[in-house]
Amino acid sequence: YKEIDFSLEENRQLYRIGRGEQGVLLVRPYTNVICNHWRFKTPKIAVQSANKIFSMYLDYRDAGDFIGMDMCRKFLEMGFTRARRYANHNSGRKYKKGTREVLPQEEDHMTSKYAESARIFKHVRDIVAKSEDYVRMRKQWRSSE
Repeated sequence: YKEIDFSLEENRQLYRIGRGEQGVLLVRPYTNVICNHWRFKTPKIAVQSANKIFSMYLDYRDAGDFIGMDMCRKFLEMGFTRARRYANHNSGRKYKKGTREVLPQEEDHMTSKYAESARIFKHVRDIVAKSEDYVRMRKQWRSSE
């Protein structure tokens, strides 16, 4: 999967939507292009990042490129989940090292800068995932998978 160039017409039918952000880092060249703009360290950076990825989504939509649209959705999803991880655990680690013991949640897990970044990405992700064009094209793609 990592070696496939999904921009080539003969490879496009190999793309699978997956669940959530599954495969987000494997779909070349989309991963390389979108990842350059994916950031969530502060709410200001998250707004810039989410807006840029949304702009890319619109470009892919206008070009009729469902793979690009879905990859933008996945990066927005990943912005949400990663920012939530850091909001919940400042270290980014959910488990105590070497165990399955979940570390305690940060006291400011709902108000930290990462929590705000997560809300920003989730808002934009929801716009994308619920858009008529995305829903329609996703159904079409699913029917041919």
